Amino acid sequence: MGEEATETRKEMMGPQLVFAVNGQRFELSNVDPSTTLLQFLRSQTPFKSVKLSCGEGGCGACVVLLSKYDSVLDQVEDFTVSSCLTLLCSVNGCSITTAEGVGNSKAGFHPIQERFAGFHASQCGFCTPGMCVSLFSALVNADKTNRPQPRPGFSKLTVSEAEKAIAGNLCRCTGYRPIADACKSFAADVDMEDLGFNSFWKNGETDEVKLSRLPKYNHNNASSKFPEFLKTEIKAGANLVSGGHGWYSPTSVKQLQSLLKMDDNNDGTSMKIVVGNTGTGYFKELQAYETYIDLKHVPELSIIRKDQTGIEIGAAVTISKAIEALKEKNEYEFHQGKLVFKKIADHMEKIATPFVRNSGSVGGNLIMAQRKQFPSDLATILLSVGTLVNIMTGDKLEKLALEEFLEMPPLHFKSVLLSIKIPFWESRISSDISSGTDTKLLFETYRAAPRPLGNALPYLNAAFLTEVSLCSNSAGVMLNNCQLAFGAYGTKHSIRARNVEEFLTGKVLSVGVLYEAIKLLGTTITPEDGVSSPAYRSSLAVGFLYEFLSPLVDTPAEIFNGLLNGYDSAEGFIDSKVKQNNGQSDEIKLPPLLSSAKQVIQSSKEYCPVGEPIPKSGAAIQASGEAVYVDDIPSPNNCLYGAFIYSREPLARVKGINFNPGSPDGVAALITAQDIPGKNVGFSSFFGEEPLYADEVAQCIGDRVAFVIADTQKHANLAAELAVIDYDKENLEPPILSVEEAVERQSFFEVPPFLCPEQVGDFSKGMAEADHQILSAKLKLGSQYYFYMETQAALAVPDEDNCIVVYSSTQSPEFTHDTIAKCLGVPGHNVRVIMRRVGGGFGGKAIKSVPVATACALAAYKLQRPVRIYMNRKTDMIMAGGRHPMKITYSVGFKSNGKITALKLDILIDAGIYSDVSFIMPEHMAGTLRKYDWGALSFDIKICKTNLPSRSAMRAPGEVQASFITEAVIEHVASALSMEVDSVRSINLHTYNSLDLFYKSNAGEPLEYTLPSIWDKVATSSSFYHRTEMIKEFNRSNKWRKKGISRVPTVHEVVVRPTPGKVSILKDGSIVVEVGGVELGQGLWTKVKQMAAYALSLIQCGGTDWLLEKVRVIQADTLSLIQGGMTAGSTTSESSCEAVRLCCNVLVERLTALKEKLLTQMGSIEWETLIMQAHLSSVNLSASSLFIPGTSSTAYLNYGAAVSEVEINLLTGESTILRTDIIYDCGQSLNPAVDLGQIEGAYVQGIGFFMLEEYPTNSEGLVLAKGTWSYKIPTVDTIPKQFNVEILNTGHHQNRVLSSKASGEPPLTLAISVHGATMAAIKEARQQLGLWSGLDESNSTFQCLEVPATMPVVKEQCGLDTVHKYLEWKIKGR
Repeated sequence: MGEEATETRKEMMGPQLVFAVNGQRFELSNVDPSTTLLQFLRSQTPFKSVKLSCGEGGCGACVVLLSKYDSVLDQVEDFTVSSCLTLLCSVNGCSITTAEGVGNSKAGFHPIQERFAGFHASQCGFCTPGMCVSLFSALVNADKTNRPQPRPGFSKLTVSEAEKAIAGNLCRCTGYRPIADACKSFAADVDMEDLGFNSFWKNGETDEVKLSRLPKYNHNNASSKFPEFLKTEIKAGANLVSGGHGWYSPTSVKQLQSLLKMDDNNDGTSMKIVVGNTGTGYFKELQAYETYIDLKHVPELSIIRKDQTGIEIGAAVTISKAIEALKEKNEYEFHQGKLVFKKIADHMEKIATPFVRNSGSVGGNLIMAQRKQFPSDLATILLSVGTLVNIMTGDKLEKLALEEFLEMPPLHFKSVLLSIKIPFWESRISSDISSGTDTKLLFETYRAAPRPLGNALPYLNAAFLTEVSLCSNSAGVMLNNCQLAFGAYGTKHSIRARNVEEFLTGKVLSVGVLYEAIKLLGTTITPEDGVSSPAYRSSLAVGFLYEFLSPLVDTPAEIFNGLLNGYDSAEGFIDSKVKQNNGQSDEIKLPPLLSSAKQVIQSSKEYCPVGEPIPKSGAAIQASGEAVYVDDIPSPNNCLYGAFIYSREPLARVKGINFNPGSPDGVAALITAQDIPGKNVGFSSFFGEEPLYADEVAQCIGDRVAFVIADTQKHANLAAELAVIDYDKENLEPPILSVEEAVERQSFFEVPPFLCPEQVGDFSKGMAEADHQILSAKLKLGSQYYFYMETQAALAVPDEDNCIVVYSSTQSPEFTHDTIAKCLGVPGHNVRVIMRRVGGGFGGKAIKSVPVATACALAAYKLQRPVRIYMNRKTDMIMAGGRHPMKITYSVGFKSNGKITALKLDILIDAGIYSDVSFIMPEHMAGTLRKYDWGALSFDIKICKTNLPSRSAMRAPGEVQASFITEAVIEHVASALSMEVDSVRSINLHTYNSLDLFYKSNAGEPLEYTLPSIWDKVATSSSFYHRTEMIKEFNRSNKWRKKGISRVPTVHEVVVRPTPGKVSILKDGSIVVEVGGVELGQGLWTKVKQMAAYALSLIQCGGTDWLLEKVRVIQADTLSLIQGGMTAGSTTSESSCEAVRLCCNVLVERLTALKEKLLTQMGSIEWETLIMQAHLSSVNLSASSLFIPGTSSTAYLNYGAAVSEVEINLLTGESTILRTDIIYDCGQSLNPAVDLGQIEGAYVQGIGFFMLEEYPTNSEGLVLAKGTWSYKIPTVDTIPKQFNVEILNTGHHQNRVLSSKASGEPPLTLAISVHGATMAAIKEARQQLGLWSGLDESNSTFQCLEVPATMPVVKEQCGLDTVHKYLEWKIKGR
């Protein structure tokens, strides 16, 4: 056998790997088969637009277009793939297009990239290249179709396809609305009025004018341009052997059988069978295999064959190809069979993402389900329709039912799944002609998942196939047979509910029969121990079966009426009932994405170009992937790579570190605390210090223990993963793992007195004045992970004379600089930290980035070689800490009219092991807690020190938690008084006098208090009161869907900090600007450019109208501009602008005398001439400044309000945000387009916190969410369907920077309106449940909705047994 396999390998050895990237030819003969396309592109080509973010195929940052040429058909097939999962050896003969290949600054940007910039659809820009490639692929494929020719300037894409093109791509900055608009601008059926705010046209212009202003798109040029030289290459797969590892691409079953015999001695452990390699996104592989066998070129595994018995699909057929085949018209299909296939295809479109479906195979999905218990959708839906599988073991072929296949022991490694066969169901229907009975086939699939369009594993999936007939005596509908499949609910594999099937078969459907069936089902669908939300998953099964069968449960009278109403047969009647039912379920499962939305902004000409909505600086090169992030900087010669080894124990001595035998070659060093020449410090600032590495004792899970250095990032990561730490816990106190334990052991961080907020009023007196009291009510809040698209990154390069240069993705270059100098024990002038742009920060790169850069600097300093790190997502999530969890106890007194007289809060904040920025939390929380007039406000906020990873600042730190607390108190008071929540909010809004009492001098002047007018205006613009009445009517007439609406205010205190700036004018008149603030995607550079252009234009000479184009803001450099501080707190943009304005004022003053002199000589003078003369006259054309806010302008208040409407599905707990209206006061916005993006992006991040993002840990503090599979940030299908934002451009604020106000964080707190609307809908559901249960819900105990209000949480509050209760109520004849 071994000889036969060896011969096969020899005869298969072919030429080298040949492919193209952006038209450039690559030939490789020596390739490690475990190398991914992403690793190759980023390390061996200049194309850095493909970004590593999740490494799982779950985010879209690494998407490329893969093109294959079919020489027989002379056609090119184009599709997106995740380059992080695609193995390089699998792209033989293919052409790859990255964002640079779509368009770039040298060859010209593609209209996609120009429109992304013009629609303000890129902020940090890290996700933008992947978005552009996803849309490019959709355009290329739509324009290949034979659809009618579109209007000039448009593609053949539809609006729906345009939105779904980016449904698998994640963005953490924008809130998606502008991205969707940029995509929809290409759609043939788009209404130009529906496209949102952009830089191309103004409101009121005609469609013709709008189209003329859009960057031109010609659908005839949409091709991906497959290189001619590749068409002549051999198209078979690659066969390569490199360093003892082989890649084989058999072209026949015989070759495959022979190759499978090679691994006789290793039980298949050294061999990997590959189609798309997408399984590694879920089942992580730590080590490479000796042999890789690519199945894509075996014809028998790629067949799609249809005949009158059904459709056979080869195991190597991709999920996308299978969807196409199931949707294609077929001569053998009849109406009902076609319906089954279409619904299977529709369900398959919700599996993973488009770029995973394009490479993941049908067989691979089923094999993962069978061997590894993967929670497969495919297995469930195929199980319900009696699918057969064909398996080959050696020379033996076997045909099994899918159910039997799933129940077998794991398939032997020598066995191969060849194909599946989905039968046509028409042929199975028995129609009893003699009795004249009409039968009807009904089929439906279901899934409940956090995202409607997929890209999320389901909590449960189901598929039901049944044959029904109308009884001859018209007594109802009979189930002749049924097949009920369920899966993904926490069981080994998908199952058929056989006992329920047997119970239902032959029965006439009635309420009683349905009730007994769901009772039986509830005992059948029982998740295994350890599965999250088990009761919720069981209730989903009941809900789905009820939804499927309930339309068929009717009284005979209704059936007769149905027949009398003109149905020509019983089948016609049943069909109508099923369509009603399926209409409902289709609506649940495939909601339309986004409807038309309004963005109302007012630009200002007063300080032009400040106040103009110009596009974000650098947006086009972000879209083309040419913008450089830290990990895009080419690796210097001899560069090494690092990865952290962290503690897996919450409190333990570290005795030693060993590496497993399987650790990779290439490990160069291990850096620990003993290697530090200076002080063991990983972060140092006025907040305090934390060690770089655990010195003897690791204080928490995730505590840094060591830094392993290797020749590649892959090897470093692998070595860190396989490292084994030897622990000792003898004589150590037990770790503190909760705030309760911290209180018990008096483990607190002491807050400095100047950071302790003041109480307001006399709490005891306020309680005495109250008519009612709520005492010691409790709330709790969990954490939230940053999910910046770019994880922590740094590169350190040793320099001459004991110096070091560090490139860091950080919000705090100055703190990074100081910490590195202390750690290395060198003077500050020996360290230079450079920072150009950050791929998303949100506070997570303010403090947490510092030890990452310091670890690289230390390793580079010790080894005298460059060292870099790009942290993998799992490690980042474990070490990040995230938002502060807390527990809250409150007591509140209030009058009978809802006016609150006193509020007392006891808050325990879990800070983790190190102080980080936790000292700021009380002050930040108090700023938002004061947003209502509580009469008196008393609080005791304790910062608990626990043996958990230290928490850090996250966008609106403390404020977002405080916004939840304030609204929970309001909701509780309203519930206690049986009042409308909105009335209680309104009566407790501040008057200016109470605002002045609560906020003192920060309240500003009376005219600056715009909240009362915003509150009224948002009610009018959103039709709040009218919609409230409409929602009441909707809730009365809908059993299984309920709506809620909520209006909330925000009062958000911000602090302006000192910030440096430097402006230099070069000889040619171009302008270089440096600022202390860092560009995080928030548009800081854009506003700074505008400010420099405005302030220098005050010289008033010719040519200053075009100064904006002459300004360049350059990267932060801590030796060039000092005292940069930290970019955080929403105000760094405005303070950077003011620093630049001060510099420009100095320069204008220096130039004025020269200008006057030249004017008298020349009569007029141009900018370039003035500057040239200034150079010749030795005028100092560089000015530095440090903006220090005055005492009256250090802090100020921001105001806004939001109305949100939510619809919940009582059967699944799914919440759909139907509409949000925001009005936000930006003062006089420095750039309304940038501020609009900040408002929308912050709000959507808030939706994530309140509704979606679970960041759980185990009992010892180890983070359980390890990436995109389990951590769900908002996507384009989970944002408000209609998202209206108005930026209020209010009057002059003398103490602000050109009267502007902040926009980065305050809008995030308005997302509590979605949570409030969900609570309102749940309240309606509970009242209905009370009616069905015979209970009076009006007197029930107030239950605050948990955060995040995920589907299980919402369903649990609506009632897990709601279907049971309803049917019991019906049976009782009520």
